[in-house]
Amino acid sequence: MTSTDGERIGPDQLRGKPYVLFFGYTFCPDVCPMTLSVLAERLDALGPRAEDLRIVFVTVDPERDTADYLGEYLDWVGPEVIGLRGTAEETAATARAFRATYAKVPLAGGEYLMDHTAALYLMDANGGFAGKLDYRAAPEVHANALDRLLRAD
Repeated sequence: MTSTDGERIGPDQLRGKPYVLFFGYTFCPDVCPMTLSVLAERLDALGPRAEDLRIVFVTVDPERDTADYLGEYLDWVGPEVIGLRGTAEETAATARAFRATYAKVPLAGGEYLMDHTAALYLMDANGGFAGKLDYRAAPEVHANALDRLLRAD
């Protein structure tokens, strides 16, 4: 997939630091902004340790989520956030790799929403799956999981 900076990024480029991966889209009315807000709070709570953790946001709506728009949308979360977008095929392959789902939900007037998996995928520094988190879990659940992820590095 391609980052908001135009860099091609795959699993090999993400190795070296643990990361939290999330599927979403910028036009999402609720789950995505809430999840990113929660992640921003968790990064703040980590303090300097947040530098050792990346957040990877994969858009499931590459039609509307241009690189520029996605970059602006993610800027407020933190410097360690990587926004990724790809072709329809790349998006589908990435979602399959994580067993995530998404689907376009048509609305009146030609508009649409995207129904999508809202799990936070925890990946270790070697690119191995380290678990999933519900974005609605209690702050201490997130803190414990992120602490384990960072210590496993």
